Amino acid sequence: MSDPPNPDPAAHVVILGAGHAGGTASALLRQYGHPGPITLIGEEPIPPYQRPPLSKAWLKGEADADSLALKPLEFYAEHDIDFRPLMKALSINRGEKTVTLSDGSSLAYDALILATGARAIALPIPGADLAGVMFLRTAADAERLKATVGPGKTLAVVGGGYIGLEVAASGRALGAEVVVLERESRLLARVACTVLSDFFKAYHQQHGVTFELGALVTGFEGEGGQVRGVRLADGRLIACDAVVVGVGAAPNDELARDCGLETARGVTVDLEARTSDPAIFAIGDVAHRPMPIYGRMFRMESVPNALEGAKQAASAIAGRPPPPGETPWQWSDQYDLKLQIAGYAFDVDEILVRGDPASGKFAVFHLKGDQVQSVEAINSPPEFMMGKQLILNRRAVDKGRLANLAVSMKEVAV
Repeated sequence: MSDPPNPDPAAHVVILGAGHAGGTASALLRQYGHPGPITLIGEEPIPPYQRPPLSKAWLKGEADADSLALKPLEFYAEHDIDFRPLMKALSINRGEKTVTLSDGSSLAYDALILATGARAIALPIPGADLAGVMFLRTAADAERLKATVGPGKTLAVVGGGYIGLEVAASGRALGAEVVVLERESRLLARVACTVLSDFFKAYHQQHGVTFELGALVTGFEGEGGQVRGVRLADGRLIACDAVVVGVGAAPNDELARDCGLETARGVTVDLEARTSDPAIFAIGDVAHRPMPIYGRMFRMESVPNALEGAKQAASAIAGRPPPPGETPWQWSDQYDLKLQIAGYAFDVDEILVRGDPASGKFAVFHLKGDQVQSVEAINSPPEFMMGKQLILNRRAVDKGRLANLAVSMKEVAV
């Protein structure tokens, strides 16, 4: 990475992407005292909003665009932030420091923040373009799904990851029959241990969700342009009224690649969220960022990651000291369960379960030697909070005390 330039109080900051990361960065720049112009470019018609509730509260009718907005629409005008909805960046000219927009105009920048997020991965199979084959990345997606799913309907969810399971739980809450189709032999195969996979499978089954594991989807079939079933590799047809595909996401890093920025499974950045061009930053789902705790680079998809990247970029642009490092974390709400995850299970050689999964309140600690790499806590806030500290501080832990519920997590952390 190049040496950063001195902050310019009159610098025009352009933010491409009005999601959680971009919206937060615009607000933080003002909070941190940046006086220059800020332009926030967003593809959706509404201001930045919280996305995790889309698969939960929005589907169940407990939230809408106003309640999920990061800031009310008036905030942007009141703080002299030029918010431009329904707009997309088409290209970046780094030499001239301009961005070409979808309305044909060109926008000059002094500092540019890429907050372009990630997109749902589509399955390249027959019938993928049928009506009723949906993803869940935006408020519009959630609204379409909510209008489709209900009593007497069957929802097929392709993908047994966290998004798929959250959608399944919300589908059941709406009164629909739900079947989850997962190509691996267990749920959450890429992101969680077998203890958690088995727990969530049993819990969802208790709530009426059915599962097809080891199920390879080869096509969608329909009538009159509307999906009516999912075809599996073994020849079976799973009848349904709607499908949600949740098999992962790919970073929207085309703008960065096309203008010659360094990329690697996302836009490569340093601890200030700065790219290989010192005038350009990347934050949120699109950023491939350092993880000092683990001594590696990684691309993360979570709200805390979006917030941390926004703090880093806004601090650098405003000339403030960088924010302190954080333990990466995320969460998933399903039924009455709150799963809180701290860290990542890199280079793990032992798994320790604290508590009894049958009680619905337990935590799984992933260890490398006597250090905690990650913790997955179900309805167990102390284990999550103290686990975050242990991960960040790289403090050795006594495994016997960690497994003993009679020893509090505060005592374990000490």
